[in-house]
Amino acid sequence: MPVYEYECKECMKVFEVQQKMADKPLRNCPECSAPVKKLVSMSSFQLRGGGWYADGYSNTAGTAAKPEAAKPEAAKPAPPCQAGAGCAGCPAAASA
Repeated sequence: MPVYEYECKECMKVFEVQQKMADKPLRNCPECSAPVKKLVSMSSFQLRGGGWYADGYSNTAGTAAKPEAAKPEAAKPAPPCQAGAGCAGCPAAASA
C-alpha cells in the first residue's frame, strides 16, 4: 500500500499516511483539523541511463553486468591513400 505525504496549512506539520490508491486524499489535519495539501515526494524507484538491468538482475550467473565503458571502441578509419604510392605503401592495405 502506498505512503502519501501531507502538509497542514495551519500548523505546518508534515505527516505520512498509508492509503490505498483508490482512497480519496485527506482533506483535514489529524492534529488541528485545518485543510491539508498533498505533497509530491521523491520516489525510491528510479530509472537511470542503462535501465534496471544494469544492476545485475538480468545476469543469471549472479555477477553484475559489464559497465558501458567496457565496450570496445570502434575501429578508427584508415587514412586516405597517398597519391602515386600504390597499395604496397598504404597503411590500410597492411591491416587488411
